[in-house]
Amino acid sequence: MARYDYKCTACGHVFEVEHAMGEHPAITCPECGSSAEQTFSTYGIEFKGTGYYNTDQRDSAPASSASE
Repeated sequence: MARYDYKCTACGHVFEVEHAMGEHPAITCPECGSSAEQTFSTYGIEFKGTGYYNTDQRDSAPASSASE
């Protein structure tokens, strides 16, 4: 079971509903009884440290000097 956020189209009340991922039930607002739509929120992810970018990888061969 997954939890989803819904927002009422009439009063704007935001609430959470738990249902299976494959289900798409018709959800009504618990406050006013109007229909509600599923909302999608973004979550901030912050990558700290090294190893997250292609430029952070070490070269497999040592760097050649400019005098060579």
